[in-house]
This record gives sequence, structure tokens and C-alpha cells, in this order.
Amino acid sequence: MAAQNSVLTQIARPYASALFDLAKSENQLAQVETGLSDISRLIGESDEFSRYLRSPVINSDTKAQALEAILAKASVNALVANFLRVVAANGRLFALDQIIVVFRELAAAARGETTAEVTSAAPLSADQVKALAETLKAKLGKTVTLNQFVDPSLIGGLQVKVGSQLIDSSLKTKLAAMKIAMKEVG
Repeated sequence: MAAQNSVLTQIARPYASALFDLAKSENQLAQVETGLSDISRLIGESDEFSRYLRSPVINSDTKAQALEAILAKASVNALVANFLRVVAANGRLFALDQIIVVFRELAAAARGETTAEVTSAAPLSADQVKALAETLKAKLGKTVTLNQFVDPSLIGGLQVKVGSQLIDSSLKTKLAAMKIAMKEVG
């Protein structure tokens, strides 16, 4: 998996860098980041869409047509829409999620921020996101941008990853730890 992620990062980096440079020169960095966050949320919340993008069985033309249908119905920033078309035309939609991650890292670095990946069992409310961001800012001393993901298998709680540090307070992990502890006792 780590080798696959590094290959995806190598594919994603030039696309993310090009989009970052273009968005910065067009003075649309915030709008592009918001548009990419919406796309990322769609990928994270829809297993079918995520599998569709990554499927090697579905050819690039079919994926591009589906993307056009989605873009026609969604109100996506024009720069983001054109970028997605280029990624689709080049057959790189399978790396879209990683492209978005690299773009966010570039944008955060330009603002002097750090990024945290937050995975929860259910979508977080605006108040919860604000409280978590403030807590992380107090701990890290930097403004923290949250990339949110939903994983119902966590049952409850959160997994927060900042850099190489993972804070896991999910019920899934706690139950697994209890299961191991109970096996050791008996």
C-alpha cells in the first residue's frame, strides 16, 4: 500500500502543482480549494463513485462522459471543472483523490498552515469541526485545515491524523483493544 501511495503521489504532484500555480496566478486559490474539497467529499461519501474513478475496467472516455454529466449538474468552479476535464482526458481520474490531497498540502503550506485528516463515523457538525480545529490549533500552535472523511465502520469517535501522528479515539479501535485484552486474560 505504501508503494502504491508513493506512485500515486508521483502521478498527483505535477497535476496538483500545475493547478496550484494556475489558481494562484488567477487569484482563485480559495475557490479552487473549496471546489476540490466538495469533490473530495463526494469521493469519500460515495463508495460507488470512488470505485468508478479507480476502476481499470472502465475506459477513460466513459469516465470523462460521466464526469461531464456530474459537472453539468453541479455548480463547480470553472477552473476546477476544466482541471477535472484535463485529468479525465489524460486518464488520471484514479489519482484524483491523491491530487486533491497534494493540492491541499501546497495551499496549506502557502498559508503557513498544517492539515489534519479527520475520519468520523458520521459527518461532523459545523460546531464540532470548529471545536476540533480550535483544539488542534491550541495543541500544534498552527492554524489547522481539516480534511473530513466518513467511515461508518468506526462506530463512533474520531481518528485524527496530523503528519505522521495518529490520534485514534474510535470505538472500533477501543473494542479491538478490549478483545485482545480479554484473550490475554483467559
